[in-house]
Amino acid sequence: FQPPRAAKKFFIGGRGARPCRKLRKFPFMSIAFQSLGVTVARGRRCLAADPWRGANDRTTSAASRPRRLRSLRCALTMADVSEVGRKRDGPVVNGKVFVVKDNIDTDQIIPAEYLTLVPSKPEEYRKLGSYALIGLPDEKYPTRYVADNEYRTEYPIIVAGDNFGCGSSREHAPIALGACGAKIVVAESYARIFFRNCSATGELYPFETPTRLVDEFITGDVANINFDENSIRNERTGKVYPLRPLGDVLPVVDAGGIFEYARRSGMIPSKEDSS
Repeated sequence: FQPPRAAKKFFIGGRGARPCRKLRKFPFMSIAFQSLGVTVARGRRCLAADPWRGANDRTTSAASRPRRLRSLRCALTMADVSEVGRKRDGPVVNGKVFVVKDNIDTDQIIPAEYLTLVPSKPEEYRKLGSYALIGLPDEKYPTRYVADNEYRTEYPIIVAGDNFGCGSSREHAPIALGACGAKIVVAESYARIFFRNCSATGELYPFETPTRLVDEFITGDVANINFDENSIRNERTGKVYPLRPLGDVLPVVDAGGIFEYARRSGMIPSKEDSS
């Protein structure tokens, strides 16, 4: 976008740059720049580090810089931020575990205030993932699922109790988890619509377990999930627990969701045929 004429005095600075008071007249600019991790400051020269310019480019005009930012933002694609259809590359998935208890609802997975983010846009898809499980109460879950100022989680496997994903039918819930890097949820049971949305979007493998694993794992444990044997192993204790087979859900998530699965199965025309 082109900034208003009065805004041409503002320059992009690194984190910690002092915003100009006149920026209050243009709050939308501050929001746009801060979403990229930079702040807006006033001055003839910007001495702070700026990833969108060269090391010797200290006097780039503010009028030209938004165009450069826009071109970089547009270069981001869904393939850059999404792992849908690429959640696993073999029969075994390893990763750290994040443990949650019973009745984790969709408001805790992704609060309603973040539903304005559009998952089909790469920037907003990635940002949606940064808020995954942000609704969990801090007193019960002192460890954040996605660390502050990060887009990705270090816990690709979620171990949950009973009735995981209850609440609304929003597809944003499994999408937010998948967007931040979650691959598998292992729960005692699921809300029916959440389970269906996991496979429809291709974001998560929703395993069910007859064992109360929330008492067998702690957050930070490393788990080994074998798709061929339908089992999960706790690397800390060495114990192996059975999982219920995914059945028809497995090829749908492997394909990348219900529509991609339908295309590959010949149920609907492929993108090439329809074009």
